[in-house]
Amino acid sequence: MLTQRNFLAAACLALAAALPLAAGDSLWGTVTEVKSAEVVTLAYEKGQYQVRIVGIQAPKEGALAAAARDFVARLVLGRHARMRLEGRNKEGEMVSRLQTDDPEIGIKDVGFELVRAGLAQRVSGFDYKYGQLARAEEEARKAGLGIWATRPNR
Repeated sequence: MLTQRNFLAAACLALAAALPLAAGDSLWGTVTEVKSAEVVTLAYEKGQYQVRIVGIQAPKEGALAAAARDFVARLVLGRHARMRLEGRNKEGEMVSRLQTDDPEIGIKDVGFELVRAGLAQRVSGFDYKYGQLARAEEEARKAGLGIWATRPNR
């Protein structure tokens, strides 16, 4: 007979096996909700996850926040997508790269596309392996796109 302690240990192991816990793990599914430009709901065969896009900061209020959310919705809402887990933040949210995986629009990194459109900026000190976010941010800044239309060039 299982003791309460053994039962809890077995339940934790079963839960851990169902979750992508290690950085670099990927999960494919369909985006069923865009809560903000930074957070989407990704549904997969066994459930769903709230996914926060890694390395970006989008406006939280106003017209640019709405534009950024709509931009993400056009890219991923109702479409196949892939999240690549980078880790969890202090609040326990899954922080991931999010990529489209759709035959119609191809594979696109949602965070990169937001930054390139000037609808988000990269988190200070964060970048992808080859500096793509920094380059995209600099291009958006120079072109005066989105958030850079009203901010001074730094």
